[in-house]
Amino acid sequence: MDKGKRPSRAVIHSDGASSGNPGPAGIGAVIEFGSKRVDISKSIGISTNNVAEYQAMIEALEVARREGAREVSLYLDSELVVKQLLGEYRVKNEGLKPFFQKALELLESFDRYEIRHVRREENREADSLAKRAVQKTARD
Repeated sequence: MDKGKRPSRAVIHSDGASSGNPGPAGIGAVIEFGSKRVDISKSIGISTNNVAEYQAMIEALEVARREGAREVSLYLDSELVVKQLLGEYRVKNEGLKPFFQKALELLESFDRYEIRHVRREENREADSLAKRAVQKTARD
């Protein structure tokens, strides 16, 4: 980004994947700031699918904050994560609670945010990036 021109809004599609639950896991995200785009595809070792979902979103939100976005639109294909963040489901799994808290802190640091559940087909690029990272984890 140009130093003087910070993005006002980030659009994020994120996804986590694991081969086995737990198993080799990876995260993927596509973050768009107008005409600029940042892709994330990263191995996270052995993890559960739900942890990978949270980690993908958190990493994408951190990139959006670093780039100076004030608003964020988040698109996830994990109904569980979306409903937990919207307060429709409680976070019962102790292992997910720290990720849930971190995600909420990050979301609340933006002036405005929205979270939407989308079908897997609408999250294809992030899904592909996450699966590519799983393959890397499985090879390492």
